[in-house]
Amino acid sequence: MTAPGTLTANLAGRVAVVTGASSGLGMRFAELLAGCGATVFAAARRRERLDALADRVDGIVPITCDVTDADARQELHDAARSYQGAVDLLVNNAGHGEGKPALEETVEDFERTLTLNLTATFALATLFGRSMIEAGQGSIVNIASILGMVAAAPSSQASYCAAKGGVVNLTRELGCQWASTGVRVNAIAPGWFPSEVTEDFFADEKGGSWVRRNTPMGRVGRSDELDGAMLLLASDASSFMTGQILAVDGGWTAR
Repeated sequence: MTAPGTLTANLAGRVAVVTGASSGLGMRFAELLAGCGATVFAAARRRERLDALADRVDGIVPITCDVTDADARQELHDAARSYQGAVDLLVNNAGHGEGKPALEETVEDFERTLTLNLTATFALATLFGRSMIEAGQGSIVNIASILGMVAAAPSSQASYCAAKGGVVNLTRELGCQWASTGVRVNAIAPGWFPSEVTEDFFADEKGGSWVRRNTPMGRVGRSDELDGAMLLLASDASSFMTGQILAVDGGWTAR
């Protein structure tokens, strides 16, 4: 089986973990990596969706996990590591944002968004990173966002922007801290792509029109247009890359 779309890579014999794999980009990443030969531990809270993915795609191992729960994170790590003694790839994809003006956002709202998008990313990166360092190799791919690089204006996303901005610089910091260990840490910063996170925004024609008007390429992204960045960072093709943020955004952050 080859990867969805037109790109592929040889990931046979490798073990990958993808969080937030029950929908959207996370499901796409899990399917992509499994299609390239990896055994993929697909993690999310919605088990029925993971089971459906595993029924449809060879190489998927579904595992229920709330990434904000320390015990669940440990169970995910132990299950994936026990498969063949090491995990080669971690994709920190789980995340969500809620758009509202900062003056309407409570501290509890803010902390909840940071816990899911940033704290859980740090916790999983260090949990898996420790065992990767012991093994002398591994790749961690954090899914950031262009909203971690630029403001969301005219929409309002203070907590999400703060969280994803943290993911961006956390990626750089861990990439440098672990550069000599054989473990690489990089990130993909998607631009505007249809997903569960953005469906309400795109349901409003004004939102979709605004995105297309302000994206230099004049359109939103297709899910397959993240495949190249993911396969680059997941494979040995990026063996001399660490601490890097790949913006796949139709030119949004270059404006």
